[in-house]
Amino acid sequence: MKIEKRDWFFIALVVVILALFIGISGKEKTKPVPNNATHKQVYEVAYKNAPAADASIFKRAFFRPAKKDAEKLCEPCHAQNNIKLPPNHPPKYRCLFCHKLVK
Repeated sequence: MKIEKRDWFFIALVVVILALFIGISGKEKTKPVPNNATHKQVYEVAYKNAPAADASIFKRAFFRPAKKDAEKLCEPCHAQNNIKLPPNHPPKYRCLFCHKLVK
């Protein structure tokens, strides 16, 4: 089977697209939510319905933390402790959209 000119074009296009995706991906730039005593309540709320260690692999694989419930704790605490957000910070009510919870 001979590879024709249009096949090489398609292969080159796929390679360029893959290179583009690899090139724009990189290290995460947002800070994770620290897993410390200050943020303990956020983790407790987010993982309150987490499956037990002996739960089925299906339940554990598809579990998602309750981020929207945990995000309600961010703004009041940051305001109370006078922790300023950077001026170009996106809307405050979606903290866990960018900031990841550490496992």
